[in-house]
Amino acid sequence: MKQGDQLPQVTFQTRIRDESVGGPNPYRWQAVTTEDYFKGKRVVLFSLPGAFTPTCSTYQLPGFENAAGEMADLGIDAIYCMSVNDSFVMNQWAKAQNLNHVRVIPDGSGAFTRKVGMLVRKDNLGFGARSWRYAAIVNNGVVETWLEEPGRMDDCPEDPYGASSPESVLDWLRANPVKAAA
Repeated sequence: MKQGDQLPQVTFQTRIRDESVGGPNPYRWQAVTTEDYFKGKRVVLFSLPGAFTPTCSTYQLPGFENAAGEMADLGIDAIYCMSVNDSFVMNQWAKAQNLNHVRVIPDGSGAFTRKVGMLVRKDNLGFGARSWRYAAIVNNGVVETWLEEPGRMDDCPEDPYGASSPESVLDWLRANPVKAAA
């Protein structure tokens, strides 16, 4: 992906809370499309290898949660965290992280991640197919900037982190302010 590219159209299988379901697990399946998430909004999208993993849980996700206010001031309408994990895992991770600002997107089958060219194998860690770490600013479904960690490869022995960090995204947003409509 690069500046000017349109995000691929994918349907994500999510679980949403619905009290009308009743019982101890009041959730139902909800299909949500790329268009549902991105149409008419300027968002930060970041993806990472997995929920509950060390760098993702200690630095990347909390960093975006903490930066949400400044990102909003810089013209961001929403922040989305995507991972090749199912909705059950992503929802529990969001709950464990006490998220109030970042929304999680489950790409359980890796369909979106594959279409954006970021699906890698992490068999060396027992993960299977996962996302390479990246972040993007997306305006109405079109990529404004794409910030990808270097060295993308299957079974990478390293876990690079920096280019897709909340600090890097904030640096880009500060250097590229939104221009007011004339």
